[in-house]
Amino acid sequence: MLPEELIQTLRTASLESALQSILDHFGCQAGTYHTANEQLLTLSASRRIPPPVVALIEKVPVGKGIAGLAAERRAPITICNLQTDDSGQARPAAKNTGMEGSLAVPAIREDGSLAGVLGIAKAQAHDWSEMETTDVTAAAAILAAR
Repeated sequence: MLPEELIQTLRTASLESALQSILDHFGCQAGTYHTANEQLLTLSASRRIPPPVVALIEKVPVGKGIAGLAAERRAPITICNLQTDDSGQARPAAKNTGMEGSLAVPAIREDGSLAGVLGIAKAQAHDWSEMETTDVTAAAAILAAR
């Protein structure tokens, strides 16, 4: 369960500040928030993503890469270690973030529509627990309601 202070920050702070608060809460070093529009995700906020990677993820087609798959499936996508992943879920550029443990969750509005995708990552390999995934999904839902 998310602490009330974090919930208030997610409701009221700028998207960049809200993303940073999520990263701090979950002990992550990097993150993104893409806004959904038709069959395309547009990068709206990012923290600690190298500029060459930002250029590659500014526009992500639904169904492509980690964020695109989370949007298409309307379900969390977890990768324990981006650096060694061979599942095909992550694009090759994802390795250029230097991150390992990655989680992307769809930001779903109350009416069931897709608002965007929240992605967070740790510098070390990490198996995301069901509780962590549930909490990150709850944070994404708060962002979707903004």
